[in-house]
Amino acid sequence: MLRSPAARVLDESDEPAVRRLLSADPVAACVLAGRVEAAGTAPASLGAPLWGIGSGRSLDAVCLAGANLIPFSVPGAEGAAAAAFAERARRAGRRCSTIVGPAAAVDPLWELLEPSWGPARDHRPRQPLLAIEGPPAVAPEPRVRPVRPAEIDVLLPAAVAMFTEEVGVSPLRADGGIGYRMRVEDLVRAGQSLAWIEDGRVLFKAEIGAVSRAACQVQGVWTAPEARGRGIGAAGMAAVVDYARTVIAPVVSLYVNDFNAPARAVYRRVGFREVGRYASVLF
Repeated sequence: MLRSPAARVLDESDEPAVRRLLSADPVAACVLAGRVEAAGTAPASLGAPLWGIGSGRSLDAVCLAGANLIPFSVPGAEGAAAAAFAERARRAGRRCSTIVGPAAAVDPLWELLEPSWGPARDHRPRQPLLAIEGPPAVAPEPRVRPVRPAEIDVLLPAAVAMFTEEVGVSPLRADGGIGYRMRVEDLVRAGQSLAWIEDGRVLFKAEIGAVSRAACQVQGVWTAPEARGRGIGAAGMAAVVDYARTVIAPVVSLYVNDFNAPARAVYRRVGFREVGRYASVLF
């Protein structure tokens, strides 16, 4: 019986091979590609180990083992990669709050980890990955704009409400929200947090949470409950797409829960098309 290849911790010498691997699907690999472009592949600069299988100039799969466990594999390598990454993850112990990424890589990895890491708080195996490469199909809302640093205290309650509604737990539970506020502040300073703020309240918000040269990924989309059903979500997303394509990256992507029919309808109206499938395991 052939033994699955072992995963190793990658270093700076592996960066060209990592970049080649991730370029195979820039939309699906956007989060990882953005991190590598910003920090390289050395664990010290990346802030977490990046595991890989393969050697020399060729890698078949990588997995970032940070606050989120994010695997990415070439087609056909998912099984071997899952076995190698699961072995490393079991030895290290669970330190992540989420396993997230392309479903073809996440599904076999979670199947192997569930006996030791489970049960999960939530498992979302079908999350359509959507992308848009051209202008939005609906008129953008001109009042959606980058949030100013002085508006963080206005934005934060909406961000907390979005996170709690989407994930099922409050981002304030671990450290009183210190880490979450820092993340919100970082996105605001980078010009990657957009909102429609009227009379001191947020009607719509979204973040461009991951950025690579080829694509960006929108996260944290939220419309105030009292403003839903009025077309604000579609016009707001159209504004985010317009801004992102002009300022950030040529392709705008996001992933959505398959059961969120209203959100999926909004994204279709804006012009997003399905290009793949993500999966998430939440602890």
